[in-house]
Amino acid sequence: MSTLIYTHSACLEHRPGPHHPESPERLHAVLEALKTPEFADLRWCDAPLGTFDQVRLIHSPDYVEDVRSLAPSVGYRALDAGDTILSPGSLEAVMRCVGAACAGVDAVLADEVDNVFCATRPCGHHAEADRAMGFCVFNQAAIAALHARQQHGLQRIAVIDFDVHHGNGTQNAFYDDADLFYGSCHQAQFYPGTGSLQESGVAHNIVNIPLPRGSDSTLLRSRITREMLPALRQFSPELLIISAGFDAHHLDPLGGLRFTDDDFHWLTRELMKIADESAAGRVVSILEGGYSLEGLASGAQAHVRALMQR
Repeated sequence: MSTLIYTHSACLEHRPGPHHPESPERLHAVLEALKTPEFADLRWCDAPLGTFDQVRLIHSPDYVEDVRSLAPSVGYRALDAGDTILSPGSLEAVMRCVGAACAGVDAVLADEVDNVFCATRPCGHHAEADRAMGFCVFNQAAIAALHARQQHGLQRIAVIDFDVHHGNGTQNAFYDDADLFYGSCHQAQFYPGTGSLQESGVAHNIVNIPLPRGSDSTLLRSRITREMLPALRQFSPELLIISAGFDAHHLDPLGGLRFTDDDFHWLTRELMKIADESAAGRVVSILEGGYSLEGLASGAQAHVRALMQR
C-alpha cells in the first residue's frame, strides 16, 4: 500500500495570462518538490479525463455547456469579472482535475492505495453550481464527494479545507445535505467574504473557523483541536477529502496567515487519525491554492510526507 500522486502535463497548459497568480509555475514547483529522493516511494499516475456526467453531479447543465462553448481555441476568455480566465489548454486541464479527483476516490475505495494526492490545477473550491469564481472552474472536491456516493454507495463524506480562502462553492454544495460535512479554517474578512461561524448547515454539518489576519500555529492548533476535530469525529465520515491549499503559509504573498510547514504536517496527521477511525484510512487530497512557490513547494512536501507516514 502506498500514496499515489495523480497529475498530468495538461494541467500545465491552463495559462490564464501573464502575471496571473494561478500560473503553471505553481504546479511545476509542487512536482519538483515531490520528485526529490525523500519521496522516491510515491506512486505516480497520469490523471484521466473526467466526464461531463461527473461534472454535472455538482454543476448545472447550462453552466457546463457555457464552459464548453466559451473555451477558446486562441487567446483568452474570462468566465467571471476577470479572475477566472480560460486559455486554449484550460478545458482539458479542468477535466483532468475532475478525472484525478474521481480516480483518486476509486483507487482508495478499491484498496489499491492508502491515500491519494491530486497534484493538479486550477483549484476548484470557489466554483459554484452555476458560475466560476476565484480562479476556479469546476469544484473537483465536491464532485469527488458525489462521485463516491453515486459510484460506490457511500453516504457520509467529509471535505476539510485549509486554504487561506473559504471554499464557498463546496460549502454551498453541501449546506442542505446532512450526510455531507464541510469544515474550513481560513482567514476571516477575506475573499470571498463567506465562512462565518453562523454558517452551520442544515444539521450543523458545516464547521467554519475564521481566523484573524496574522494568526499563527498556536491559534490554528487550538481552534482546530477544540472546534474542527471533535465535529468531524462525531460526523464519522466514510471518506475524507482534503482541499489542500497552501496560501495560509507565512511566505504567501496573497494571504495573511502565518502557518508553517509543521502546521500542514500536523493538521494532515490529525485528519488521518479520524480517517483511520471511521473511513478505513481513506483520504483523497486535492491541491487548491498557494502562491509563494517556495511556500507551496515546502507545504506540499510536509502534507505529502504526512500522507506517506502510515
